[in-house]
Amino acid sequence: MNTMPPAVGVYVHFPWCVRKCPYCDFNSHPLRGNLQEPEYRSALLLDLSAQLSGISSAIIDTVFFGGGTPSLFSAETFADLLAAMQPQLAVDAEITMEANPGTLEHKPLDAYRQAGINRLSIGAQSFNPQHLAKLGRIHSDGDIEQSFASARQAGFDNVNLDLMYALPGQTVAEAIADLQRAIDLGPEHLSWYQLTLEPKTEFYARPPTLPDEEVVCDIEEAGHQLLADAGYSRYEISAYARNGRVARHNVNYWSFGDYVGIGAGAHGKLSQDGHIVRTEKPKQPRLYLGDPLAIVHSPIAQDALAEEFLLNALRLVDGVDVDVFAVRTGLEITALQPQWQQMIDRGLMRADRLAATGQGLRYLDSIISKFLS
Repeated sequence: MNTMPPAVGVYVHFPWCVRKCPYCDFNSHPLRGNLQEPEYRSALLLDLSAQLSGISSAIIDTVFFGGGTPSLFSAETFADLLAAMQPQLAVDAEITMEANPGTLEHKPLDAYRQAGINRLSIGAQSFNPQHLAKLGRIHSDGDIEQSFASARQAGFDNVNLDLMYALPGQTVAEAIADLQRAIDLGPEHLSWYQLTLEPKTEFYARPPTLPDEEVVCDIEEAGHQLLADAGYSRYEISAYARNGRVARHNVNYWSFGDYVGIGAGAHGKLSQDGHIVRTEKPKQPRLYLGDPLAIVHSPIAQDALAEEFLLNALRLVDGVDVDVFAVRTGLEITALQPQWQQMIDRGLMRADRLAATGQGLRYLDSIISKFLS
């Protein structure tokens, strides 16, 4: 196994948001008092310097500023972070910032563009005022449209919209109307994913009434057709792109590539000295600010490598080449037999590459369980 792939991603986490959404299980904390921007920026720069020093020969191919709500921070913070990465940053690096419409309407988006960000991911979630209220969102449907227009005016030609379906009380018609309004804006990328009730969330503690399985299936069938007709190719379970504008950072995750995790609660994954290691930073912002260099390293056990690889790679509609399995895990492809052949025989996996069939994508949990057995 190579000590380090030729390229890595960098994920930078911003843990604060205006309000915690009832469905959110991310490491996000409602902002109380002043945003500790100077202190957090200094901590991120220390963290970044320490972690990049260990992979100084690697090229940074993608950067993702996630949260929380990164757009609460000024463009200066992102410019400083990207300047620190510059010696290793690829010329054509994809540099994404997540943003919420409720925090963007008064932001000078051209400043973020000038700082080096070249891709925006806007958290729309829904265009329906009633559903936005149920989801605890602080923006309106008009805010989404205004934020998107502002992004275009600032020169962003690579924009993603996050949209959810199977919302509390949502009908098929309402879900498709949401999707059509997103398509009408013309983003290069759409993340269209089903609302799920995650542990340690308000929705999990007090579950709302969600559409039944038949309604969800009808939403998905109609939505997939609508997206295809509009020129969006499905390349991952919940991701659709026009003109090949896939999210390179996320594709790196799903193909079991390496990435560095910077910031409170950030996770990373690195191939070093013949081992694959997961990293994790302190989750609470105050603990992270107290010691930005603290980090936990957890090697992935050999007998868990195949499972971890498949949990990611099989999310991709076309999966990955068989050779990628050996490169990324150091294991022989025989480690996946006889389960892989059994899945091929049942029409759930392809024989030419590590990928689920169309039918298999609907039963990924069952496929993974079979490999675990």
